Amino acid sequence: MLQSLDEHKGIDIVSIPLDGKSSIADFMVIASGSSSRQVAALAEHLEVKLKRAGVPILGKEGLAQADWVLLDTAEVIVHLFRPEVRDFYSLERMWDTVTPRDGIVQVRAD
Repeated sequence: MLQSLDEHKGIDIVSIPLDGKSSIADFMVIASGSSSRQVAALAEHLEVKLKRAGVPILGKEGLAQADWVLLDTAEVIVHLFRPEVRDFYSLERMWDTVTPRDGIVQVRAD
């Protein structure tokens, strides 16, 4: 999942472990796309990869507008944002109070 987002030019990809901290999922993945079009493309590519891997997508929200797209696989919740929307909602900061900073994994292409 992280590799797919990275390969498709996801920006500032972050994986936050939630195991033992929340019952909503084991991990939360947050990434940005440079535009609504790229956010939608990231979501569509990821959805195809997950389906091919046999991972069911239980919920999908926001694809029509693509400012903030959410994909829920039960074990992992993926949030894809346009940068300014991501800054506004600051999910990383919200979960930073729950998860020690060293538990957050950032993925960047070099």
